[in-house]
Amino acid sequence: MRFAWLFVLVGACGSSSRKAGDCDGPCPQSKINHLVVIVQENHTFDNYFGKYCQAATGSGPTCTDGPACCEAGPTHEPGGAEAVVLDDTQNGAYDPDHTQACELMETNGGAMDQYVTGNSCSKPGNFAYADGDVIGQYWQYAAQGALADHYFQPIAGQSSSNDMYLFRAQYVFTDNAYKAPAIGQECSIEPEAMSFTDPTIGDVLDTAGVSWAFYGEGYKAMVDSRKKGLCPRAPMDCDFGVSLYPCVFDTGDFPLDYYPSFTDNPKYLRDYAQLKSDLDNSELPQVVFVRGLGYHSEHPGVGVRISDGVTFVKQTIDLIHKSAYAEDTLVLVTWDEGGGYFDHIAPPGNGADGKPYGTRIPLLALGPMAKPNAISHAQLEHSSIVKFIEWNWTGQTGQLAGRDAVVGDLGTLLDPAATGTMVPE
Repeated sequence: MRFAWLFVLVGACGSSSRKAGDCDGPCPQSKINHLVVIVQENHTFDNYFGKYCQAATGSGPTCTDGPACCEAGPTHEPGGAEAVVLDDTQNGAYDPDHTQACELMETNGGAMDQYVTGNSCSKPGNFAYADGDVIGQYWQYAAQGALADHYFQPIAGQSSSNDMYLFRAQYVFTDNAYKAPAIGQECSIEPEAMSFTDPTIGDVLDTAGVSWAFYGEGYKAMVDSRKKGLCPRAPMDCDFGVSLYPCVFDTGDFPLDYYPSFTDNPKYLRDYAQLKSDLDNSELPQVVFVRGLGYHSEHPGVGVRISDGVTFVKQTIDLIHKSAYAEDTLVLVTWDEGGGYFDHIAPPGNGADGKPYGTRIPLLALGPMAKPNAISHAQLEHSSIVKFIEWNWTGQTGQLAGRDAVVGDLGTLLDPAATGTMVPE
């Protein structure tokens, strides 16, 4: 919660005026007093930025100034196929198989050559590039802020297993093996609910007295409908048109719901509509995660339009930009996993927990703390966000004894002149 402290916790913590730039709780190591992480779904780096980057494929640029310093996607897949144009129609019509088994077959030990032909998961639609007509807003964000071109999904496979690394920083389960035992589980297509008790970044933040929350679009509608024993009606603009994902809130998208101490706690899980009121009323938590409904997440298939997801992200960023929090907030935009799409850079093998990395996915760092028009070549993943949260708000890392102890931090994306300190790399 945003309030004035009457004493110093870790340095100067702002005045009772609650103006932007004040600390709202324990003062961070940097001038980043708030972090907002927006999580979209199922697109690789090449899928979205293969046509934005301009350096020759395979050239390994070391410069860091704009699109000339990141590799373009290849014009042809290793087997010779040309890329499909990824627009709203193509995105809504085809969802690549993105189970771990398929993704490992397609990456083929790092050869990255079995997306179109070579195994039972191979399909022409797996090799697809979007251009500026559909994702130009993301390209503009990359020019305004920093883009990571070696940010990998932490585990090959589906969304929920990757989402857990944003909260736990290590392996919990594979693919979408479980749904969370929480409000709305009856409206999820996943067969089995499971809870876990290992420590999370939520526990670390609570121990440090740092406020945090997830904002989920459609959560209030789910709560209200379950009180009547129903699943929410699909919104009129969700083409799938049924009371299931992607039209309604899905517990599997919210890793905190797998942990009993946080499940459906309104302190930690809030409806997306509350984000605006929390911004307007100076009640934004210090660490925030945001997820839209599935049809606003860009997840391929069932009529989902990329443009609707871009609009959702822009709407969220605009809310922050127009608020009193704009000058002290770092916004990160990432995708939970690559969705089974082609990428030409081989994943780095296994992580510290022995689980295989998946393809590159985009990460954008935005706001006054981000380096402008910059490319980071540092190897990063979702656990890097956890590591940054630990470092910025507690001064320690590796507290979850997972990948947060060994992965890179976010310093290569951030401007030390703006953050007031060198954020670790």
